Amino acid sequence: MSTFLYADPHFFHASMLKFCPETRAYASVAEMNEAMASAWRRVVKPTDEVIVVGDFAHRADDPKELKRLFDSLPGEKHLIVGNHDGPDTLALPWKTINQMAFVSIDSQRVVLCHYALRTWPGIRKGALMLYGHNHGRLPGNQQSCDVGVDVFGAAPVRLNQIKAYMATLPPLVDPEVGDDIENDLPQPK
Repeated sequence: MSTFLYADPHFFHASMLKFCPETRAYASVAEMNEAMASAWRRVVKPTDEVIVVGDFAHRADDPKELKRLFDSLPGEKHLIVGNHDGPDTLALPWKTINQMAFVSIDSQRVVLCHYALRTWPGIRKGALMLYGHNHGRLPGNQQSCDVGVDVFGAAPVRLNQIKAYMATLPPLVDPEVGDDIENDLPQPK
């Protein structure tokens, strides 16, 4: 069993073709849906798990069509809720639905949230923070990055692919260390 991560596919969301034309150069929503679903099916096996880090679908005209698409995608599916995950998406048979998750993937501590966090549990012990929402517009660093389709492409990705990408990013600047007011205060005796 392998674990894949995936964020911001926005299945059925026509506005994505205008919002992200560089990464979604499709002629129609149907073409976008089929390209992303085909990419998912190429890499994910039925025994794998996929954690969707928000915004699975938006504005599907027919909940039955959304359910058919969902059912056609292999793997055990988990949802980290995004701002566009409405009632029809939440009604799908996800294995789990969470606002945020603290997980271990391939022995790596990972914090998952649709929204990027400035600091998170385990930050100083190497925990990674993976997010979506920004469609590649919020720069990442060596411990935190956008795992959405507009960064990694149409297929879900493994953590080793994400870590290889993160290694090319600037180091994390930890907001909790350095010369701040707490370090300048007199120490108790």
